[in-house]
Amino acid sequence: MSNMTGRQIGPAEPMGSVAMSVRAAGTRCGRGVTVGASVQNGSERRSPVSSTAQSNVDIGAPFPRDDDRVPTVTVPVVRLDPELPLPGYARSGDAGADLLARTGVTLAPRGGRALVPTGIALAIPEGYAGFVQPRSGLALRHGVTCLNTPGLIDSGYRDELAVLLVNTDPDQAYEVARGDRIAQLVIQRVEVAAFTEVAELIATERGLGGFGSTGR
Repeated sequence: MSNMTGRQIGPAEPMGSVAMSVRAAGTRCGRGVTVGASVQNGSERRSPVSSTAQSNVDIGAPFPRDDDRVPTVTVPVVRLDPELPLPGYARSGDAGADLLARTGVTLAPRGGRALVPTGIALAIPEGYAGFVQPRSGLALRHGVTCLNTPGLIDSGYRDELAVLLVNTDPDQAYEVARGDRIAQLVIQRVEVAAFTEVAELIATERGLGGFGSTGR
């Protein structure tokens, strides 16, 4: 497996808690958004979690949007990079919000991979989870996708979101630039299951049919 090459990820400072809404933020330009070239550095990275922070949003409450028929949920966001916009939906009705690269990196061909930070930390409400999905354009045109897909973000996770990218192209390296859209974040309601031991399972037409049981 090829090793990733890229710039060192520097620490960044939290800029306060804001609410993620359905409206796209920032100016889209080319592959990503229009942002400055600098990444704030410091001697120590502070945690986005504060034991004394007081939320001014109703966690899990519907967030107003143009289409009242589509329910949404409020997700508090700490922006760890002030020059990058919040996640946003490209079009009305989209399920995935764009995640941007906080740093640039080179993905080598034939499986080069890198963990790319996004510059945000989330507080997903209990009863929901985040799922990081690949971008179809990157996969089609460059063979770049998410290595663990979908990437699961549990509601209790508070550190910076990062996307594990892999380049499957056999010949061409791929350059990820700061501000590029690299993945999509889907917020979904999830159920908590109660696992109950039984002596046997209810019979079905499929039964024990597993991999390849329906043919090609």
